[in-house]
Amino acid sequence: MQSSAETVRAYLDSLPPDRRAVLEAVRKVLRANLDPKVEEGMQYGMIGYYIPHAVFPAGYHCDPRQPLPFVALAAQKNSYSVYLMALYMQPERVAAFEAAWKATGKKLDMGKSCVRFKRLEDAALDVLGEAVRAMKVSDYIAAYEASLGASGKAARAGQPAEKKKKVATKKAATKKAATKKAATKKAASQKKAAPKRAPRA
Repeated sequence: MQSSAETVRAYLDSLPPDRRAVLEAVRKVLRANLDPKVEEGMQYGMIGYYIPHAVFPAGYHCDPRQPLPFVALAAQKNSYSVYLMALYMQPERVAAFEAAWKATGKKLDMGKSCVRFKRLEDAALDVLGEAVRAMKVSDYIAAYEASLGASGKAARAGQPAEKKKKVATKKAATKKAATKKAATKKAASQKKAAPKRAPRA
């Protein structure tokens, strides 16, 4: 369930106290274990933890204006979700995460990158913290670029839309100026080549 809140604080304040308490508890674990290069903010209507453009200029290939998603946290209609994009990009870590979670005796409800739980008691917070701590930004970027093809493809494909627009605008302006210059030059040439009218008697 996406929120229109513009800040994490506004998002949390929009929730009932009991649901806010659950997210705050999970958020505390995430923030304590995330790679220092990761930043927190609202992204896609959820609390997002992402790799800023200052670290990875290409951004998210689906929308280069967005920083690269790393982890996300949200209160859904009937549950809570933690999206572990960085974990999903490294399959060998997924298997270890699943085994560690199940070893706690708690039920694991997990999709490709999303872990869902209905109560805080259902979440293996220690396992979640350990998994997040093991997810390094450098490893994630390498796996992410590899998933797009050759290393560096993300940088080429991820040129910010605004930059592309500026380049296109500049090209159009240059073309327009060249066309105008050519037309002026042609008119001047035609005027010079035109026969002069004979003086009146």
